[in-house]
Amino acid sequence: MKSVSESGSVPGTRPEGVRDEHEAAAHVREMFGRIAPRYDLLNHLLSLDIDKVWRRRVARECSAALRDPAARVLDLCCGTGDLALAFRREAPAGAEIVGSDFVPEMLVRAREKAAGMDARITFVEADALALPFSDEHFDLVSCSFGFRNLANYESGLREIFRVLKPGGTAAILEFAEPRGKLFGGLYRFYFRRVLPRLGALISGNGSAYTYLPSSVSKFPSPEALQELFERCGYKGVRFVRWTGGIVTLHLARKANTSL
Repeated sequence: MKSVSESGSVPGTRPEGVRDEHEAAAHVREMFGRIAPRYDLLNHLLSLDIDKVWRRRVARECSAALRDPAARVLDLCCGTGDLALAFRREAPAGAEIVGSDFVPEMLVRAREKAAGMDARITFVEADALALPFSDEHFDLVSCSFGFRNLANYESGLREIFRVLKPGGTAAILEFAEPRGKLFGGLYRFYFRRVLPRLGALISGNGSAYTYLPSSVSKFPSPEALQELFERCGYKGVRFVRWTGGIVTLHLARKANTSL
């Protein structure tokens, strides 16, 4: 995993063969559009259903923001809507829950799931680096397993900061690489050798599940991402590792300027 100092301005994902941010974003949009029909199946299968537990834990960690009946919540890169739905279950009826993604095929499935649950969520097509929302609009902005795919990480954090209200919370859940020698070795074997083959077999798209471990290995370490949060103006930045370090939840807030 790279550090902030190694990458300067901390550009985002760079799939093999792309030359700049525009091409990276186009590649990611197309790739996730292709795997959307099997996305949920593979998420649950390849994680042994632990991904559901992780999202419920994020909702519990963010319960303070979700308790307010007037809360406004944005789930970025929402995919098929699982985290937004977890927020909906925790939040009072009056809270505004919005899920955004720039892959329309994902949003089709998110809306289908929300309709089936009679859930009050708005799903919108939007680029996380150029959100169609006013400044200081949301009390909570989250992103689960999507931040890693942004074409520019620093721009992503600054855009989240822009739409957060003073005192608002940012919560980013991302994959990481475990540090332990034994568990880390087993994880890397599964993640780099087994998972790509299973993903290709079930989804019919080998490149997407080769991209996944590659993007995780290139993603900033939790310590480096904490440093980037702070550089972008966030306060109270912290992170917690779950499931032996497979995933990391990053939490930060926008200072309440009225205090």
